[in-house]
Amino acid sequence: MAKEHKLPRVGITHGDINGIGYEVIMKALAPEGITELFTPVIFGSPSVAGYYRKTLSLDNFKAVAIASAEQAEPGRINLVDIGASDLTVEPGVATAEGGAAARAALDCAIEALKNRQIDVLVTAPINKEAMKMAGFPFPGHTEYLQQELGDGASALMLLCKEGGPRVALVTTHLPVSEVSEAITTEAIEEKLRTLHHTMRKDFALERPKIAVLSLNPHAGDGGAIGEEEDAIISPAIKQAYSRKIMAFGPYAADGFFGSGQYKKFDAILAMYHDQGLAPFKLLAMDEGVNFTAGLPYVRTSPDHGTGYDIVGQGIADAASMRAAIFEAIDIHRRRWRYIRSRSNPLKKQYVDRSGDKVTIDLSASEDVILN
Repeated sequence: MAKEHKLPRVGITHGDINGIGYEVIMKALAPEGITELFTPVIFGSPSVAGYYRKTLSLDNFKAVAIASAEQAEPGRINLVDIGASDLTVEPGVATAEGGAAARAALDCAIEALKNRQIDVLVTAPINKEAMKMAGFPFPGHTEYLQQELGDGASALMLLCKEGGPRVALVTTHLPVSEVSEAITTEAIEEKLRTLHHTMRKDFALERPKIAVLSLNPHAGDGGAIGEEEDAIISPAIKQAYSRKIMAFGPYAADGFFGSGQYKKFDAILAMYHDQGLAPFKLLAMDEGVNFTAGLPYVRTSPDHGTGYDIVGQGIADAASMRAAIFEAIDIHRRRWRYIRSRSNPLKKQYVDRSGDKVTIDLSASEDVILN
């Protein structure tokens, strides 16, 4: 088991160089004393950082350029040079060069994460068009991180806010025309297991209550507007409940959020991207965080995009980036506490009807088999 560092090392990728990534990173790290809380390790370009520092007049931002994350030191902002020289910045424009630079920073950070040179990963927004132009074959961070960091585990996109809703998705970046086919009982069961486990391991909720949304309007109205609720979603909920997962539903999404019923649950499982993210961003946009649950490593990001329409104007809000940084640190610490509390479990004793003691060793239970 890797040693827990008192001062966590937070890796931050610069995202799309033509977006607001550098602005929100610099603003999030600008407060005096920030390096007393964690050690920032930015993966990016010193020249691009210098460009935005000058353009946005962020003179109080100072970073030390280093060759690798291994050289990062506490008490300062570290900037790992990803080696992408002579980058051309075109604010607000999707370019192949911008996509390639975002990919380079991400790959560099992933290697540092695997090598334990950083403790957690926070990613600034990427532009999917630019990434596609650069030959990136994945629809987003989540799918790529599952391949690179999952070690066979399935990633779960989870949007969260401190004191606010937590919304997870069965399907992520799929066209709406393909959603129904991807909604299966097996897929829902898998996401419910992952969501239940991450609520316990990463959010310290021992018995989380999970609401499951329907796919069709009015939860199908008994089959009048679709059969997925009765044929697919309800059986998955029953199966999860039989595994002692407190899952309830399916609930029609409009009434569920409109009536405030979401406040009664610890987490919500939505069937598709906009069904979950539209209400979440309405409720928590300023400080919302995207957490990739289910993986052996902690990764978060702001819940907003590249903000091409406001690049270079100095008006981008860093609240979501700041929240993503501190949420990553909090999840990292809660996960360590969870693992430590179960690393050497005591043998539990049960008394049968005859009065004889029966000892059962629970050291290999599902709860302690962790990544």
